[in-house]
Amino acid sequence: MRFNPRFLDVDDMSEAYARLDELRPSEQGRAIMAPKMVSRVVRVDNVDTKAANILKQNMLSIGGEVSLPREVFDYGGVKVSAVISGNLKHYKLLISKLKRQPFGLKALASELERLLRSSLMEDKRCLQLGGREYDLNQRTLVMGVVNVTPDSFSDGGRFAGAQTAVEHALRLVEEGADILDIGGESTRPGSDFITLDEELHRVMPVLEEVLDRVTVPMSIDTTKAEVARQALQAGCAMVNEISAMRLDEEMLPLVVEEGVPFCLTHMQGMPKDMQAEPHYEDVIGEITAFLRERAETAREAGADPAAIMVDPGIGFGKTLQHNLEIIRRLNEFKSLGYTLVLGTSRKSFIGRILDLPADDRVEGTAASVALGIANGADIVRVHDVAEMVRVTRVADAIVGKG
Repeated sequence: MRFNPRFLDVDDMSEAYARLDELRPSEQGRAIMAPKMVSRVVRVDNVDTKAANILKQNMLSIGGEVSLPREVFDYGGVKVSAVISGNLKHYKLLISKLKRQPFGLKALASELERLLRSSLMEDKRCLQLGGREYDLNQRTLVMGVVNVTPDSFSDGGRFAGAQTAVEHALRLVEEGADILDIGGESTRPGSDFITLDEELHRVMPVLEEVLDRVTVPMSIDTTKAEVARQALQAGCAMVNEISAMRLDEEMLPLVVEEGVPFCLTHMQGMPKDMQAEPHYEDVIGEITAFLRERAETAREAGADPAAIMVDPGIGFGKTLQHNLEIIRRLNEFKSLGYTLVLGTSRKSFIGRILDLPADDRVEGTAASVALGIANGADIVRVHDVAEMVRVTRVADAIVGKG
């Protein structure tokens, strides 16, 4: 008699229920067993040593685990990190216990509650963009790139002319782009910022003509508030901003006042020097902390959380290994609770792996897009729209969207 043992991949409650339903349990048993099948490992930072010891004691008492560094035995107020391991039943009991504890553990309970809700996608995740509502649990959105620049890394300036750029944008819509992202300033490694007048001269004629001819929402890719203001007045629906609202102090108040979605991108350094010697002690932790801080700053300024998008910034101050780790662990950024954007298209890390020029990286881009979707991307920013639309449809079907 063979028992046929095998691992089951159960990441959320819907998968737990699906696996249990194969056994046809009672409704009561189903409700009891499902939370025990879904496990989470959570890292928390800046925990007071006294709180860390209480955290561990409480989790151990209900059958879970908390891993702590040696410094936890120093009760002098040192801050430490902790790794919590358990299933959803453990976390439910832990959160209940922590709400009655001192040393900041009540606040941690609230953060854990919010984190798990985001992780399990219990809340409906919708993006309001250009008068449309997109259910992000149903499918991945494809953002098509229109570079109106003479020095773009991806297309060598082929679409720098206004009419050529317009024709390119219209073609991307025909190929299935959900959003068009138009930019007039290259952010490739080593590039310099251009003047406001030059950027407006490049972008606005293209933007205005395309807006007259398409119905899909359009995004303006800029770091300058005045460019964003004129683009929004013309009819753009969102702002894609690579400095996470750090370069122009008027940008954040503008998007909040206009009530439009905006994307915060992580970038170490600036385009001119970001690839000189990028270094991180903990690449995922540092990017997560940066994006959380920028998103919280936006919320404090009055931004609707549903309008905030985050992008870990592939290629923006990262080595090859940094980029690969970000894609491999992309799902960890979902803990932030915001729409997750991924831009890998034709980037140099693909070129380094395949030893191919930018215009010959479609297969490499496809692999990164598919794995990005499998790991939680909500929007993929791409140049080769027709091909990537097909990739997203297959990837979405595999991961169970729709």
